[in-house]
Amino acid sequence: MQTRRFGRLGWQVSEIGYGMWGMAGWSGSDDAQSLASLDQSIAAGVTFFDTAFAYGEGHSEQLLAQTLRAHPDQRLYIATKVPPKNRTWPGTAATPASDVFPYPYIVEMTERSLQNLGVERLDLQQLHVWDDSWAADDGWRRAAEDLKSQGKIEGFGISVNRWQPANVLQALQTGLVDAVQVVYNIFDQNPEDALFPEAQRLDVAIIARVPLDEGSLTGRMTREMNFPASDWRSLYFTPDNLRETLDRVDRLTEALPAEMSLPDLALRFILEHPAVATTIPGMRKAAHVAQNTAVSDGGRLDPALLTALRAHRWDRTHVIP
Repeated sequence: MQTRRFGRLGWQVSEIGYGMWGMAGWSGSDDAQSLASLDQSIAAGVTFFDTAFAYGEGHSEQLLAQTLRAHPDQRLYIATKVPPKNRTWPGTAATPASDVFPYPYIVEMTERSLQNLGVERLDLQQLHVWDDSWAADDGWRRAAEDLKSQGKIEGFGISVNRWQPANVLQALQTGLVDAVQVVYNIFDQNPEDALFPEAQRLDVAIIARVPLDEGSLTGRMTREMNFPASDWRSLYFTPDNLRETLDRVDRLTEALPAEMSLPDLALRFILEHPAVATTIPGMRKAAHVAQNTAVSDGGRLDPALLTALRAHRWDRTHVIP
């Protein structure tokens, strides 16, 4: 497993991290299988784990706590998130920051995550939604400063709204944001335009989320798929979106080298960008862990292939969580 520097926090983290959303609330998730996959990932060299209180109202955090107890001698980096108090995704300027992330609430939720995870300090606490109109708000800024000074967290980050990568640039100017989590993959390339250059200038770590576009870039989805209403993907992959997405996957597959799988290509594309500190695919099964961690071998994409992948950029503007 290759490691990368996590911005100005200076950590060396695995470039393939672990996204834990699918372990709480997605159809087909199984706790025993999830715990086995977490153990396997650590054996493969994964050291960065991203969870959130909203993933099962603490369930994902509690699963990770079991894993931490099973590996007491491993240096594992834990990132979680404060859900919006109004439980509304995405964040918008129509709602004041004081209604979404008031100071006492951020502190309270950090304490609850610490308890769920069974740790005394979080490596990275993040806000789970964002709108840059909140950048000047005193509440979240004081919370970030106080939680750091009290030793409750080491780093503070923001998870930006899907398809709004520039909607965090004002927050970065406060100097309080150590990491930004953003959707970045072969289809969603727009973080390269403004966010990545500014993050590199300020030495802010980038966590690339949704590297496989919620599963479409695994190559295993079909046009006949249906998700239960309780599964978030039922909102994301509406019939029209599923059809257009898989049409684009078909075109992308035509550029796929014979010796490479589609998930392999998708992850290698992300790792080509030097701004990325880690990417966090969901890995609920042993096969997912083996496949995704194998990508971290130091190999590079052929420059001609990388150029060809640029043509698959898909600029989406309808913001969903």
